[in-house]
Amino acid sequence: MSESPSRLELLHFARRVVVQQATAALAQLDGWIADEERREAERRRREEDRPPPPDWLIERGLSRTSLLAVHRGDCWDPGKRTVGVTEDQAREALQQQVRACSKCRPDTALGMFD
Repeated sequence: MSESPSRLELLHFARRVVVQQATAALAQLDGWIADEERREAERRRREEDRPPPPDWLIERGLSRTSLLAVHRGDCWDPGKRTVGVTEDQAREALQQQVRACSKCRPDTALGMFD
């Protein structure tokens, strides 16, 4: 018959188990942190690589040939069918009676008043 482990031996054993579990938990947590740091770096890289928004937008109709409105590039309500254009193209569209957005007022920004 074998002798039972002493209380002190049991406490040392329990400590080794806790250290092993803590080490595994820390390794898992370190992995989660590394994954999140990688995702954050990728997000920052995508953001830095994104081209700047155009200065001017023209909103097209469903037919893609009709022009509905001219917007500034930073307009908060440009519509879904917009295309970036140059300042000269925006001026030309306004001169051809394409409506100026009533929210961002590109005609005012371009110095073109009715």
